[in-house]
Amino acid sequence: MSHDLDATGPGIIDIWTWSLDAFDPDLAAMLTSEEIARASRFVQPRDGQRFIAGRAGLRRILARYLAVAPRRLGLTYNVFGKPQIAGSNRRQLHFNLSHTETTAMLAVSDHYQVGIDIETIRPLKEDIAGHFFSQKEYMTLKTLAPEEYLQAFYRLWTRKEAFLKALGVGLSLPLDAFDIRISSPQLERLDGDADAPINWSLFDVDTRSDLVGTVAALTVGNPIRLRYRMEENDLLTDLVAHQRHNAPLLHRNDDSRASPS
Repeated sequence: MSHDLDATGPGIIDIWTWSLDAFDPDLAAMLTSEEIARASRFVQPRDGQRFIAGRAGLRRILARYLAVAPRRLGLTYNVFGKPQIAGSNRRQLHFNLSHTETTAMLAVSDHYQVGIDIETIRPLKEDIAGHFFSQKEYMTLKTLAPEEYLQAFYRLWTRKEAFLKALGVGLSLPLDAFDIRISSPQLERLDGDADAPINWSLFDVDTRSDLVGTVAALTVGNPIRLRYRMEENDLLTDLVAHQRHNAPLLHRNDDSRASPS
């Protein structure tokens, strides 16, 4: 059986990645009845399977930090839909999940509020930046060469989404209520909070070339590094093998999320 995971501490945010196509029916045993019912409501079976793979990975990882069985891990949601661990635990744990098509990524910290967003880079169907970004961000994007625009757009989109998810306030905060730098991951302005640029940190996530990702965290100026847990990247495959050996997926705060395309 997998050992418990160490604390992240004040200088580390853990980043976990797994495939949502690593599906097996046995994974549903880790989910609650409510989650299984939710999976059954997807129109396309593939989407329901990916939801199960995402939730099973989430439960598997968080349960190891807290030394509990995955299915016994209680999750609650704030009024804006951001999930959090229910009840009292021996360790405070902050987390956030994002997914795009076949890939899921989870950010975990026992010190800081976190948010993560990943997106698949694909052509845009409309002028999303003009509709949602701040005037400063929009004008900066317009100065870029056509071959630079798409990458920059998705980089900015994931930074803004990750920040909103870390705040946990949903769409109650408009996307144009804050500025994020395009050239580097940095919050420049948040309406009503002059100290926000100092207190919040943004980090570009290492991903495949067709993906873009960002982590946001309320680090209050502390130096942070991202720790990629690649040595156990395929947690779901490991789980299924273990079970068989012993047996006779606009912005929302939970793991259902809008894509810009």
